[in-house]
Amino acid sequence: MSLPRIAARQEWLAARKQLLAKEKELTRRRDALNTERRNLPMVEIEKDYIFDGLDGAVRLIDMFEGRRQLIIFHFMFDPEWEDGCPSCTAGTDELSVGFFEHLHTRDTSYAMVSRAPVAKLERWKAKRGWDIPWYSSFGTDFNYDFGVTIDEPVAPGEYNFRTKAEFEAMGSDFFASDQPFEIPGRSCLLQVDGHVFHTYSQYARVLESTGGSYYFLDLTALGRQEEWEEPKGRSDSVTSGNVPDSDPVTFNNAGTFYGQAVYSGDANNNGATSDWRHHERGRHDDLQLFSPSDAMRSGSPRSPRPCT
Repeated sequence: MSLPRIAARQEWLAARKQLLAKEKELTRRRDALNTERRNLPMVEIEKDYIFDGLDGAVRLIDMFEGRRQLIIFHFMFDPEWEDGCPSCTAGTDELSVGFFEHLHTRDTSYAMVSRAPVAKLERWKAKRGWDIPWYSSFGTDFNYDFGVTIDEPVAPGEYNFRTKAEFEAMGSDFFASDQPFEIPGRSCLLQVDGHVFHTYSQYARVLESTGGSYYFLDLTALGRQEEWEEPKGRSDSVTSGNVPDSDPVTFNNAGTFYGQAVYSGDANNNGATSDWRHHERGRHDDLQLFSPSDAMRSGSPRSPRPCT
């Protein structure tokens, strides 16, 4: 395993101060980016989506639970799957009661939406021990309109605000695989006087911007322990459970994942963590240049790691 070079305290301190200056600059740039995000215009959602919830039919306005803002996590769960996406599961496992309390204090609700029927969502939620509102968008245009289910016979091919033509111009055959397939995302909504507005959505690696365990690992000497990271040779300490490494997976011919996935945890998804082994073409910040020809067909619901 590659480890940091050993140095005297003064040498370490000098290098740390140089890095501190870059961290401060990044903080200022992040603040400026957040300001630009808040200054984005908003679009009223005029389509009347009807979702299935535990207690029956639900509209978008109902998901706000009386608060002004709503964050929706587009959790990958195809209607034909029996288990939820392991990466979405690992990320959701990191959310705590305190996290939701802090959001509620700032007049913001949090919910998850997937295409799987609500019975499957509730079963998976109970198995994971979550207490998070989770709604089924099955039979609606919601997932297609928000770009998290790719199915060209239903909606034009577009992902992360790029069209199929733009992907092809980049040399990507992202849309060439079997469809439909699911993609993760996060969307922010604002309600004003009973009207719902779409203010922001994020996909691919921008999803990392909310932090979680990845950002804690970024502070450590070994980092995320993924093969694409520099310096090389620090991924050897990753502890995996009894679920083997896999390439992208199609669950029962229902959906496709891109890139290579590594899942850590036991066969029941306990202690679940997952990382993203980037495509051999190189690490792309948006993780969009992946070839469906790399996809491995598998029935295992615990192998894939979706784009983050």
